[in-house]
Amino acid sequence: MKNLVGFLLLLLSLASCHYPREKGNISVVRKNTNLEVYSDSVELERLPIKNAYVQLYKGAPVVVAEIAVHPKDSIDSIWIKVAHTQEAQGWIREKELVQSFVPIDIISQFIHLFSDTHASYFVIIFTLFVLFWLFRAFRKKQLQLVYFNDIDSVYPLFLCLLMAFSATLYESIQVFAPETWQYYYFNPTLSPFKVPFILSAFLISIWLFIVVTLAVLDDLFHQLNPATAFFYLLGLVSCCIFCYFFFILTIPIYIGYVFLLGFVYICIKRMRHSMGYKYRCGQCGRKIREKGTCPYCGAINE
Repeated sequence: MKNLVGFLLLLLSLASCHYPREKGNISVVRKNTNLEVYSDSVELERLPIKNAYVQLYKGAPVVVAEIAVHPKDSIDSIWIKVAHTQEAQGWIREKELVQSFVPIDIISQFIHLFSDTHASYFVIIFTLFVLFWLFRAFRKKQLQLVYFNDIDSVYPLFLCLLMAFSATLYESIQVFAPETWQYYYFNPTLSPFKVPFILSAFLISIWLFIVVTLAVLDDLFHQLNPATAFFYLLGLVSCCIFCYFFFILTIPIYIGYVFLLGFVYICIKRMRHSMGYKYRCGQCGRKIREKGTCPYCGAINE
C-alpha cells in the first residue's frame, strides 16, 4: 500500500498543468481528426455557395479539413469544414458539430458508450439486482463479500475507493470545467502529462485503478478457490459500478464530496485495523495480533 501511495504522489508531482490546446488552435477539434455522424442526419453548408447543402447520415465517417472564424456570426463564430468524400464535404458550426459527431478514436468511443443514458440505466438496474442477490446469498451461506466478509487484503476496498475518487473527478470536470472535458473528448490521451491538473489526477486514478485491480486478482486467487473467487469478483465489480453511479449522481448536488470524505475515513480505519496484525498463524495462516494461541484454530504460536 505504501508503494502504491508513493507511486501516486510521484505522478502527481510530475503532472503538468499546461493546457493541451496547441498554440493558435481556436477549436476543440484539430485538423485531420476523424469523426463519425452520431445524429440520425446532419446538414453541411457548401460555403461560399448560399442555400447549397450536403446531407450526411448516422455512421458516416468524416475528417476535419479546415477551421475558420466568422466573427459576424451571432450563433457561433467558429466553423468547421468536414469531408466525407471528395464530393460530399461542407461547413458546420462547431456547436452543431459537437452535438452531431463523435470521434472515431477508441478512447472517445469508450467515453461515449459509458456516457450513454440508456446503457447507464441498464447497468444501474443490473448492478442493484446483482448486489441484492449476492447480499441474500451472503446472509444465507456466508459468502465472502467486500468489506462485510472480506479477504485478507486491503486492496478490494481500496479499489472501490479509487472508483469513487475517479467518478468524483470525472463528474467534477463535467460540472466545473466542461470545456476542458470537451477538448479532452475530441483529443483524448492516456498520458497524465501536458494536461490540466484535474485531468492529470483523473488519468492517474485510472492507471492506479488498473494496478490495484491486478493486486486484487493476485491476492484473491491466492486465498480463495476459483468458485468462491468468482462470486467475490462479481460482488466487487457490482460494488465498483454502484460507487461510480452513486458519486456521479451526487456530485452535482455537492453531497457526493461529503460521502467521499466518509468513504476515505472508512478505508483508512479499515487499513489501520488490518495493519495491526503483525503475525500469521503457522497452522491456519490467518493474521493474529500477537504470539500465543490462535483465536481461529487454537494452534500455539511461539
